[in-house]
Amino acid sequence: MKIEKEIKMKKLLIIILFASSLFAQEKILTLKESLEIGLKNSKDLKISKTKLNYADSKLTEINSQFLPQFKLLGNYTRLSDNIPPFEVTMPFSPNPIRISEPILNNYTFKFGFSQPLFTGFKLLSLRSSAKLNLNASEQDYSKEGNEAAFNIYSAYWNYYKTDEIKKVIAQTLQQMENHLKDTKSFFENGLISKNDMLKLEVQYSNTKLLLIEAENNLELARIAFNKAIGIELTSQTKVAASEQSYNYEKYQLANIIDEAINNRKELKSLSYRYEASKEGVSAAKSNWLPSIYLTGNYYYSNPNPRFQPAKDEFNSNWDVGVTLSWDVWNWGLTSSQVSQAEQTKIQLEANLDQLKENIQMEVYSNYLNLIKTEEKVKVNKEALDQSLENYRITSEKYNTQLATSTELIDAETLKLQAETNLKTAEVDFQIAKVKLEKSLGRVIY
Repeated sequence: MKIEKEIKMKKLLIIILFASSLFAQEKILTLKESLEIGLKNSKDLKISKTKLNYADSKLTEINSQFLPQFKLLGNYTRLSDNIPPFEVTMPFSPNPIRISEPILNNYTFKFGFSQPLFTGFKLLSLRSSAKLNLNASEQDYSKEGNEAAFNIYSAYWNYYKTDEIKKVIAQTLQQMENHLKDTKSFFENGLISKNDMLKLEVQYSNTKLLLIEAENNLELARIAFNKAIGIELTSQTKVAASEQSYNYEKYQLANIIDEAINNRKELKSLSYRYEASKEGVSAAKSNWLPSIYLTGNYYYSNPNPRFQPAKDEFNSNWDVGVTLSWDVWNWGLTSSQVSQAEQTKIQLEANLDQLKENIQMEVYSNYLNLIKTEEKVKVNKEALDQSLENYRITSEKYNTQLATSTELIDAETLKLQAETNLKTAEVDFQIAKVKLEKSLGRVIY
């Protein structure tokens, strides 16, 4: 019985350990999956969405002001009882005639409406401005999506790069271990000096330090990647980079600058805000014109002042009218508001010109950077081929004692540097390609 219980406990423990290992497995994410998760979790995108919703609500608010506004008012008033009732003395009557009894409890209910007929074109200007600001917020939201996607691209490829560099260093360390074993054998047989063996041991230790640093960089890159896609920083993730493509559209500089000017979301957004500022000037100028409203009220009161003499009972009445309001003189208030609106318009116009220049510079810079990184990939591939061949020849010579440990160390160092440079150049190219597409206003997700 005891043995059976022990067997069951062992089985249960194995199941628990197996389940734990499954939960601890790394999440291997492709670039597409990373973008989907990251855009769904992006806090910046959520903030931008709230700004879009705010602009939409603002337009709804302005539209509501074109419609009649209805209000219901209720009031109760208790009057003091120290006022004598209203009485009239008649010449042929010995006693004064009381016109009405004092009514101390007063109740008033009013249901009214106000419909704007003319507001100096203020509401029309405000509605146009709200529509333009909504369009601007839509462009901002689209731009924020591209920015979030680019951050994910960058974090993804940097994670891939640090992982590849770590693998290269680990592979180099393994090769050094093999050489070190051979070197110790050479030393024991008196084929090399102790100094030669110490040089390799020092190089091996230095490479170990490089591996420690690479592992630390990999962990930091993983955390940055997790943050970019909006998951727990401690999540065990890994990227599954597909075959890298080094083909890209051959651009004409003049064409891509025009494309950027026509497509960049922030430029469209600022253009909409500039047009909205013009409407803001019109809205401010509307205060120089009169406002006309159609009004109406329905009253249900006790006592009702329209009924004389006053009676302690509820009665109803109504009224309809047209109200005109005109600020004839307000000590420069309207002029100041118009001036403020015009200055805002001038600022936005200058910002628009400045943004166009910055976009042109950005596109030019990204275009040159893409060409540079493409050339770097080609040069580093050639350098790697040369360093691998140099390492092969030096390694063979060293095994036959035709090359010194110093020459072997130099060959290993050159090979490691070439492999690291190529991985860095390849990732820089992928990021540069996406960065240029983003600067052209293209959707990159």
